[in-house]
Amino acid sequence: MPKTEPSKVTLEKIVALCKRRGFVFPSSEIYGGLANSYNYGPLGAELKKNVKDLWWRYFVREREDMTGLDGGIILNPKVWEASGHLKNFKDSLVECKKCHHRFRPDKLKDASKCPDCGGGFTDQKMFSGMFKTFIGPVEKDALVAYLRPETAGAIFLEYKNVVNSTVKKIPFGIGQIGKAFRNEITAGQFIFRMLEFEQMEIEYFIDPESDWNETFERWVKDIYGFARIIGLPEEHFYNHEIEGDDRAFYSKRTIDIEYLYPWGHDEIWAIAYRTDYDLSRHQEHSGEKMEYLDEKSGRRFLPHVIEPTFGVDRTVLALLVEAYNEETLENGEQRVVLKFNPRVAPYKAAVFPLLKNKPQLVEKAREIFNALKNEFTVEFDDNGNIGKRYRRQDEIGTPFCVTVDFDSLEKDDVTVRDRDTMKQERVKIGELPEYLKEKLK
Repeated sequence: MPKTEPSKVTLEKIVALCKRRGFVFPSSEIYGGLANSYNYGPLGAELKKNVKDLWWRYFVREREDMTGLDGGIILNPKVWEASGHLKNFKDSLVECKKCHHRFRPDKLKDASKCPDCGGGFTDQKMFSGMFKTFIGPVEKDALVAYLRPETAGAIFLEYKNVVNSTVKKIPFGIGQIGKAFRNEITAGQFIFRMLEFEQMEIEYFIDPESDWNETFERWVKDIYGFARIIGLPEEHFYNHEIEGDDRAFYSKRTIDIEYLYPWGHDEIWAIAYRTDYDLSRHQEHSGEKMEYLDEKSGRRFLPHVIEPTFGVDRTVLALLVEAYNEETLENGEQRVVLKFNPRVAPYKAAVFPLLKNKPQLVEKAREIFNALKNEFTVEFDDNGNIGKRYRRQDEIGTPFCVTVDFDSLEKDDVTVRDRDTMKQERVKIGELPEYLKEKLK
């Protein structure tokens, strides 16, 4: 096991910054909130989109052996019967006899007493982790359906359609990004565990006679390649091999990839060798042949599957934890700075007029902003004095600040300030796009 000392930043500081600066807000707050539910604000939406775009480009668009899918949230309920979710997707529940708060026993440090009030618990009961809904205008006559608990279901359903409608040959994979829903009753450590969350999943189909372990290891390396792209250092991860009875019965190998969060290492991503469990179950329950025909050999076989899966929200939280820094400057002033990798930063640059009450400076700054926004995600900021603007941009992780001053009007250049070093240099306005492109690589 790794050393599980929590990271230096506290979760409370992350939560406070996220609300103050518009990354993440508690859901339905004006109505008292909703447990384990959050909304992404303007900056959080940009950060999250950058993560998903980078994942899609790295794992889907840049690979010849991958393609994409966007499956439905509500599927025929027989899908979940075949996959085993209706039968097995359940957890035990206990309720405090005193405050009536409910918990999963496996998530309690001390299962003998309530962590909120110290009261005793009821006997354990089982509850479904799936959200139920109804299709039809009258509930008693309606079809019972479920919000998907994972995104993979549609991939298995459409695997044959993908084979028949594309030129993909095994081995190949199908990637998907989308919402999933789980009826969580455990307090969720901010966006780490939510009722409604996003996944980025891959089902990689292989020949059962191929060396699955070699393919598995290659995917582990690719997963860490993605970590490097978004700015999460490998030394903050731990590969937790799931052994024996702790592993799903159909899995021959599972690794929970854990990141060092403020409370210690916890799962952020995972990879599993699921054999042919999913396709064989759907073949059995639907009556449809799910076999693959190898045109070269004439063999027919049920492909086996290796599944890398990534939690979008957990990745966003890891990026916030990794980026968060508190620094004491030479003048004794404190600053909070999010040192995001520029690829994931919500804004790549901010453009300021030195003084907002000088129309010629504002006009020039607007001109530069309008030119840059066609190529970069940039923000125009003229609130407060220049020092306050720098501090705000530091706190939201903007890599570069571009300031238009009176010299800019005469010399056609601007001051560019680096977020991490706070060093400034003059750059010609005409060279600014190329300068930023080079710096943001």
